Amino acid sequence: MRNTVPSFDHHRQPPTSGARPASGVAAFDADEPTVPSLPAATPSAVRGQTPPEGIRLRAVVVAGLVIGALLGMAGSVVPSAELRGLAWTIDGVALVVASALLAVHHLRRGDEQLAAGFLVFLAGETLMVSGSAMDLAAVGPTFSGGAGLWSAALALISASRAMPRFVRATGWVAAMLLAVAAAQIAAGARLTPLSEPLPFFAYPFLALTLVGWAWVHGRTTSTPSPLRR
Repeated sequence: MRNTVPSFDHHRQPPTSGARPASGVAAFDADEPTVPSLPAATPSAVRGQTPPEGIRLRAVVVAGLVIGALLGMAGSVVPSAELRGLAWTIDGVALVVASALLAVHHLRRGDEQLAAGFLVFLAGETLMVSGSAMDLAAVGPTFSGGAGLWSAALALISASRAMPRFVRATGWVAAMLLAVAAAQIAAGARLTPLSEPLPFFAYPFLALTLVGWAWVHGRTTSTPSPLRR
């Protein structure tokens, strides 16, 4: 069975008589009225109808992750400190919003591991955005804490078999590189967010992982496979 993460537009169906109720709650659609009993041929058609709220929130998540990936990379190569601070601030805010929505999404579906992973990523991103406009030489301790939380979050999320293999692979590489960078700074190394080889060469793997998350959660699958741990 292919490993997939359920999309945001999957409708919750009422349990049939004698059936065990679902452990998770479909995100963003949960406040809709329960679908009445229908003939056997129609539930899939009902599930294929995406509620407007689910479409909007899925779009916010995808946009936030993609903006975070693109502006995060752009901020690491722009020539001026002002442009770098602006790019990283927008990048951080977009990722905080997307991470919060994803944490709620997976918590309501009953997948505590992915929910915890996105919560930890949110915590790390708040540290990163707090230092986005600071001088590179002065932001080291804040960056070390944020990179450590990023690494832990990437490990939690990449350990879930609900994610496709290539997304898990880039996530694991980013997690290991960021963990090394965070440990080096904590041990007294005078590294900045743009020091080479680390943490600079961790950013492409982080950006690829963010785009992978956007792709996974942006798909419109009417009958997604259940999460597998």
